[in-house]
Amino acid sequence: MTKNFKSRYFEDYNLDETINHSVPRTITSGDVSLYLATTGSRFSLNYSKDFAEKLGFKRQPLDDILVFHMVFGRTVPDLSLNAIANLGYADVRFCKPVFEGDTVSASSKIVGLKENSNGKTGTVYVKSTGKNQHGEIVLSYYRWLMMRKKKSGMIDSFQNTVPDLPEKVETKDFDVIDSLKFNNWSSEITGSNFYFDDYNIGEEIDHLDGQTIEEAEHQLATRLYQNNARVHFNHHIEKDGRFGKRIIYGGYIISLARAISCNGLANAFKVVAIHSGKHSSPTFSGDTIYAWSKILEKEKINDKVGSLKIRTLASKNNSNMNFPDSKELTENIVLDLVYSVIIPIR
Repeated sequence: MTKNFKSRYFEDYNLDETINHSVPRTITSGDVSLYLATTGSRFSLNYSKDFAEKLGFKRQPLDDILVFHMVFGRTVPDLSLNAIANLGYADVRFCKPVFEGDTVSASSKIVGLKENSNGKTGTVYVKSTGKNQHGEIVLSYYRWLMMRKKKSGMIDSFQNTVPDLPEKVETKDFDVIDSLKFNNWSSEITGSNFYFDDYNIGEEIDHLDGQTIEEAEHQLATRLYQNNARVHFNHHIEKDGRFGKRIIYGGYIISLARAISCNGLANAFKVVAIHSGKHSSPTFSGDTIYAWSKILEKEKINDKVGSLKIRTLASKNNSNMNFPDSKELTENIVLDLVYSVIIPIR
């Protein structure tokens, strides 16, 4: 019997199957430092213990997108090794803060299977859930992947099942910690004097700062999450693939877009939901990522904080801000993300 694990192909998934993923991950200060080194994120709550404690946290919480990656990384061996592409996300909920020393684990349920018309691939829809060491849900999300088949051709008597995914996360499901002491919020610490009331629906923000991706950086970042999908690392194979080189993990682009967005959204201290996400074009080392955002909705949650629903677009090698229809994205747009953040009221 072979001892190695070749992961799964489209035919190996069964509707309603639950997969408990291996290797829970205890998150350390070293992980946080490496995430900072590969993104340059400047959101003060995640990197200032003193500021976090003044607001009422026991210590600084992890960047929400780092939490996403740590949970996502648990799922890769069972879901992504033979995937051609990760196509999108829906109903991403950040349920509880995660701190250094916490251990996250993950499980996924197969909620949809669809053969693609080329007969060579299929789409697998999953709902993944991340929990901490206490069994509390810290993250849940849907995603869908294009998966290779073992054999070309349509499967006899196969019936496609495409789930009806939520279009948005409802405000009532946002994780808002009422006990936080927002009277201690400091624009001097965050570097921004723009609060909830300073943003207008329809407002467009150019985050200006571009980041060029070096080969080593994206591989270090992706290894940090234990995402071992071959398309990101194996140049020996990928040089003969459809792009002729390794592709950047799409989640790394989410991290860069969020980090870049600090220039304009520095007081948007917590991501509470990702309503939808699309990796619309591939990214490669040497590409320079820019980002810009549009305020879609705003809602006052209580006297202390409100939420902003934001559409952020990440672009490669093109800094010209535009907001095309989601079905008419230009080739330079590599990420189209609609999400909600919590931001203090002045």
